[in-house]
Amino acid sequence: QVQLVESGGGLVQDGGSLRLSCAASGRIFSINGMGWYRQAPGKQRELVAAITSGGTTNYADSVLGRFTISRDNAKNTVYLQMNSLKAEDTAVYYCNAALYVTGRLTEYTYWGQGTQVTVSS
Repeated sequence: QVQLVESGGGLVQDGGSLRLSCAASGRIFSINGMGWYRQAPGKQRELVAAITSGGTTNYADSVLGRFTISRDNAKNTVYLQMNSLKAEDTAVYYCNAALYVTGRLTEYTYWGQGTQVTVSS
């Protein structure tokens, strides 16, 4: 019923930039919070950044000042601008969205399939 499709990952050199996008589609009534998580090999998935429907943002300390999360509510899309990338940012990045499906009264959380970000030092 709902899909989250990420794009924009890839290989970049240390100090470079990437912009991730995640578009939600399907029978969506409304979207509340959206966020980006990442999981490096051998580590747990961790929150990178989150944004509410009103635009309030929250960042992990490790990316504060380097990453910027934003969203386009008309397009049901969330973005992650990543600058000054470091080798330790290498991970699979996942987006998620807490949303209401049309015709249902319960909020559900959906996840994208993940996109690989590799930063070479």
